[in-house]
Amino acid sequence: MANPYFQFKQFIVWHDRCAMKVGTDAVLLGSWMRVDGAFRMLDVGCGCGLIALMAAQRNGQSRVVAVEIDDEASDQAKENVEKSPWSNRIEVVKTDVRTFQSEEKFDCIFSNPPYFVNALKCPDKQRSLARHTDTLDFDTLMRCIASLLKVNGEFSVVVPIEAIITLKAAAISNKLYLSRETHVYTKPNAPAKRALLAFTIAMPDVMVSPKPLIMYSSPGEYSEEYREMVKDFYL
Repeated sequence: MANPYFQFKQFIVWHDRCAMKVGTDAVLLGSWMRVDGAFRMLDVGCGCGLIALMAAQRNGQSRVVAVEIDDEASDQAKENVEKSPWSNRIEVVKTDVRTFQSEEKFDCIFSNPPYFVNALKCPDKQRSLARHTDTLDFDTLMRCIASLLKVNGEFSVVVPIEAIITLKAAAISNKLYLSRETHVYTKPNAPAKRALLAFTIAMPDVMVSPKPLIMYSSPGEYSEEYREMVKDFYL
């Protein structure tokens, strides 16, 4: 049986009631996204609350709103937040981001979204909801982001490498522009598996070129770059 919780340096995340467990994607995004100077942050589809907790740890001045549509996941995220050192700065809201409204827009928005488009559905309805884009396709996601992001804010997301074209097309159709891009490789000379992308409302002055991130320098050995990136979180 999988471990029902994951121990980080400054907090514990329980994920046994969540469809999607703590994984590398969330840790990558939570470490990579820019949070400096971001007072208001929004986590879209927070799951167990891991990335929201990482954001609160990285920026001690921030206020984080974490929205989650699934009942069990949102309840567990609330419990994880309440047990963390930042319970007074993170609010978990059980809602659908498609109907979520905020009087004030956000400096930083981030999401580890569902991404299996037209793929074989999982028989577990909760897990299927978390993994598939039927309820939150990329165009809908980007439309929501465009309405909630401040003019000088940034939206960060992690997706499989094969989803990049679809995501970028959805961004352009909603007048969001690529500002940063990193391709994640598990090891040298292997195809990229994931992409970390950031978008803004303002069009960048220069064309963005992907930067590489290699996770393992050798079998079982994290690369120095990845170690540096996650050093504040992994034990």
